[in-house]
Amino acid sequence: MIQYDSSILSEFCKFLKIDRQLTDRTAKDHKNILAKFFEHYDEVSITRKDIQEYLSQFSNKHTYRNILSTLKIYFRDFLRMPYLVEGFRFPKIAFMPKSIPSKDEINVFFNAINNLRDRTIFLFFASSGLRRHELLEINLSDVDFNKRMLTPKSSGTTKLTWISFYNKEAEQLLNEYLKVRPKSKRLFPHSYYGVKKIWNEARLKTKLKITPQVLREWFAEEMSQLGVSDRYIDAFCGRIPRSVLARHYTDYRPDKLRLIYDKANLKVLS
Repeated sequence: MIQYDSSILSEFCKFLKIDRQLTDRTAKDHKNILAKFFEHYDEVSITRKDIQEYLSQFSNKHTYRNILSTLKIYFRDFLRMPYLVEGFRFPKIAFMPKSIPSKDEINVFFNAINNLRDRTIFLFFASSGLRRHELLEINLSDVDFNKRMLTPKSSGTTKLTWISFYNKEAEQLLNEYLKVRPKSKRLFPHSYYGVKKIWNEARLKTKLKITPQVLREWFAEEMSQLGVSDRYIDAFCGRIPRSVLARHYTDYRPDKLRLIYDKANLKVLS
């Protein structure tokens, strides 16, 4: 294995956070990808052929895209050596229509989760539309328990963070969970890998592929079926408004969003 200067990775990570205004999590992902690349090549003598050789190992288009994105940022933007990565194109990924699970399938999956903490997390994902890291990084101070309102931390420049809510089903389980919850500033002191493990165990039992991302998609579809406008669904999910009307002429005050959320009367289990 080739030895490399770890200070380069630290400087690159600092560049990502300050210059590119990326989140700690995204910066860490780029840093890890680059570290694996440097396990094979000497950073002071890398050629275009080395990059080509490395990329040729990855047939999965999503993996290829992620690695190329990191290498482009590192060589083109950080080192100011664009000639090493120019000409490399991101692979085209064919559009795949979403297959949203039914409410019955959501219930089957939920019932395959055995403990209170994980059931509560599941209902929060399904009823809030939040991204995985947004929910798991929520602190107690980010929760308005009276309004059932969640205020996630900023997700950086590439994703918006608004506010969302959790429904009464989730509230009922939360009240039980808070009685036995371990001391922590986070609402759910749970690792990303812990959630993945929960999902995998339930998937083996049910043969259903349901993840936090799938629950986010289910939330958006269910809210649409309940008559909620796309602009407000985008707000709950932290997406950028698509139209001029949605961007500049829509009321997104918390009280207005709460009224819209409560009127929809979203139910996950019934």
